[in-house]
Amino acid sequence: MRLILEAHKILMSGVRGENKQSGEVRTSQNRIGGATIQTAAFIPPHPQDLPELLKDLEFFWHNKNLHMPNLIKIAISHYQFETIHPFNDGNGRVGRMLIVLHLIELGILRKPTLYISDFIERNKEAYYDALTFVRQRNNLDQWITFFLTAVIETAKKGENTFGKIIAMRTNYEKQILSFGRRAKHLHELLMQLFSNPYLTVANAAKYLNVSFRTANNIILEMQKIGILKEITGSSRNRIFLFREYINLFQ
Repeated sequence: MRLILEAHKILMSGVRGENKQSGEVRTSQNRIGGATIQTAAFIPPHPQDLPELLKDLEFFWHNKNLHMPNLIKIAISHYQFETIHPFNDGNGRVGRMLIVLHLIELGILRKPTLYISDFIERNKEAYYDALTFVRQRNNLDQWITFFLTAVIETAKKGENTFGKIIAMRTNYEKQILSFGRRAKHLHELLMQLFSNPYLTVANAAKYLNVSFRTANNIILEMQKIGILKEITGSSRNRIFLFREYINLFQ
């Protein structure tokens, strides 16, 4: 339960700044869909039942006597969490975050590289239908099939994107080698762009520990070979973008 509360606190603080309800289980009744409780598509459990339900979810996750594939367990855990709907806001985002955190905890992932939210957003109606099917018919098969499909498609897309990133990096590294003494700084800045594809001259000077003028010249060289593109159109406070890299994720 602590992991769930911390995930919610981090997510909501990032979205709304200091949020007094971040990391707190709801104390009022909520609903999914509809303008009122009477017209809601689904009414989650009453607030007084949440401590026990969350405790049961935590027990299910850590129960070592349940012999089932990890992805099936994560699928069921996600369904349970979304059905409990323990927060007033952010349940969907926290639920998707927990999928990745569980995969990391199990050692299946080393970093949060499985962006399953993209698949769910593109198939939102099917996602809600699959969850509703379980609630109405007490049948998990359709939900588990949807979840496993989401994991497979997301993993394939991630692998494909990673391959394109490696090819892009190799291509630019070869071009950078021709810049002689500046090649070292160009390469350092290129590596930084894979972590943060937006850049200003001041940022570059700080990253490289060089003067503003030197950083500006380095950025000009990166513009020439197509790594960076200036996006403000102004002569001051310019922002440069590693657009080709960002386009890989769209």
